[in-house]
Amino acid sequence: MAVDYAVIVVYLAGMLAMGWWGMRRAKSKSEFLVAGRRLGPAMYSGTMAAIVLGGASTIGGVGLGYQYGLSGAWMVFTIGLGILALSVFFSARIARLKVYTVSEMLDLRYGGRAGIISGVVMWAYTLMLAVTSTIAYATIFDVLFDLNRTVAIVIGGAIVVAYSTLGGMWSITLTDMVQFVVKTIGVLLLLLPVAVIKAGGFGAMEAKLPTSYFDPLGIGGETIFTYVLIYTFGMLIGQDIWQRVFTARSDRVARVGGTVAGTYCLVYALAGAVIGTAAKVLYPHLGSADDAFATIVKAELPVGVRGLVLAAALAAVMSTSSGALIACATVANNDIWSRLRGAVRRTGAADAGADGDAHDEVQGNRAFILVMGVAVIGTAIALNDVVEALTVAYNLLVGGLLVPILGGLLWKRGTAQGALASVAVGGLAVIGLMTGYGVLANEPVYYGLSASLVAYVAVSLATRPTDEAVLAVWRARLAGRTPDLAPEPAPAHR
Repeated sequence: MAVDYAVIVVYLAGMLAMGWWGMRRAKSKSEFLVAGRRLGPAMYSGTMAAIVLGGASTIGGVGLGYQYGLSGAWMVFTIGLGILALSVFFSARIARLKVYTVSEMLDLRYGGRAGIISGVVMWAYTLMLAVTSTIAYATIFDVLFDLNRTVAIVIGGAIVVAYSTLGGMWSITLTDMVQFVVKTIGVLLLLLPVAVIKAGGFGAMEAKLPTSYFDPLGIGGETIFTYVLIYTFGMLIGQDIWQRVFTARSDRVARVGGTVAGTYCLVYALAGAVIGTAAKVLYPHLGSADDAFATIVKAELPVGVRGLVLAAALAAVMSTSSGALIACATVANNDIWSRLRGAVRRTGAADAGADGDAHDEVQGNRAFILVMGVAVIGTAIALNDVVEALTVAYNLLVGGLLVPILGGLLWKRGTAQGALASVAVGGLAVIGLMTGYGVLANEPVYYGLSASLVAYVAVSLATRPTDEAVLAVWRARLAGRTPDLAPEPAPAHR
């Protein structure tokens, strides 16, 4: 394993070096949080694909293939569909808003009265996403170095926190590009063909496995619908995803680059399912489906190649973890802490004046990444059930925020009161229903989302329409124009 260890160590050292290099470029708030809003199509596509294809998509996707066959691709497939939908229908408008967070978008659309509640919900989601990604280090480092779970989390988490804190989005963008290349080579170009060949080819796989393994809907219609509801819609509204959209150099980059990334996700989904199906042929009696990835890598790949593929798994986890971490810190600083201190900015000046005290802005955001990183590592060590934590996060995100965000983008009659009611009713309904049905049940997100929609429509129609001055600013920003004067946020946050 010495060669494999060397590959991993070089990879991790490279991540830290990228963080140091990124620090030299992150001289302003815009550079630190959204890479100066100037990524081209190649870097944008790579980093967008890297952040959405994490440990769950790689290790979990192979595990689903081991358990269900080709239909195990549906989880990652719905993630790709979400990125495609975001890119084709919404990304250009989102990029033109020139904001830093989803909550800032809600403030802009509804007149400054929806941000802090949505910020708390989004912060909880990004925190849990970062935690679950960090926990995945334990699995990979255990395979690599036979490390204690806590030590593995601390080492992996410290590396991600270090390069994210140093250079912010520039460091994360650079490391994500490396991680995208490593994942493409390790999973698609190496592990996929080797797994199929070792299993005897598709003909032998079909002969040795039940026909359900080759049924595209074998995983079940209800499961597929739930994946669409949680992951496809979750991709449309997550701060970690939007923050990548904000890095695009232009509308066209956001649209075309995102479409390429979404298409890549669809290919990655199918590859993971095929690898898992091959692993079922080779190792039919594994104790856990999630062991399929590590088992086939350790047993079937030659020295050196094995290290590269394990580095690919580590890359998948680190890209999601770093993206979630900077999103969590951005929301905590911009949407919660600044509001609690009474530092409410004028909506139209999200960028104007932001770099006037660039050093303080960067240092403040850097401090929040460090603090949130320590909190993520501590929570990851204390938490046991990753699946439940991630389910809670996505249920709250979709049940509480999907309707007011898409409603704001699509329905002129939606009001701030309707948005607040939607967040509150949807969020509380999801929490209450998870208590009754169980965290992993499908009903909480079904009924919570329905309750959120009813509350949004009913309260919006029952209250006065959004002030025309607010809508004028909103329309101007959507069109890519920044008005000279934006409406004051409501005094409730002062």
